[in-house]
Amino acid sequence: MRPGPTPRLSADDWINAGLKALARAGSGALKADLLATELGVSRGSFYWHFADIGAFHQAVLARWRDIAALAIIDDIERSVAREDRLAVLLRRAFAGDTSLEVAVRAWGTATPLVRQTLDAVDRDRVGYIETLLVDLGFKADIAHWRALIFYSTYLGLALSGRRLGRDEIESFVRELSILSVPA
Repeated sequence: MRPGPTPRLSADDWINAGLKALARAGSGALKADLLATELGVSRGSFYWHFADIGAFHQAVLARWRDIAALAIIDDIERSVAREDRLAVLLRRAFAGDTSLEVAVRAWGTATPLVRQTLDAVDRDRVGYIETLLVDLGFKADIAHWRALIFYSTYLGLALSGRRLGRDEIESFVRELSILSVPA
């Protein structure tokens, strides 16, 4: 039986494959030949979309920033009542799969471009939590420190590799919500 035609992949296909490989196997999996084999295409398809591996890494990081912070913030802003936004954000954060978060952070320990992206995502996330806390009635300086507490809690749990069950998430959010009530 003759093999079928080679599928035509878009840059998005490569980026999505890169994100999956990164979450599964770490930054060492972000190589054109490994991804091409996984996708069942030649490396030429990769180089049709990306000038080099550095350009691909930049595209993967830009997509990660979008899905890890910007798209979540946009979705919550559009679809959740103002007074419920922090609780919804916490539920999403603590219920989500953190394998990609962990992989990007590991990659960032040795790669300045990744570290810069992590810093930007951290600023986006902490800034958004600060905004939510100010909306709930906190003064800006207190909102900043509380936001860091919320965010540090998320990162600590994500990096620990522990996954919370549904009931644990609700308990966790309930306890953290105590910090979202101004004194």
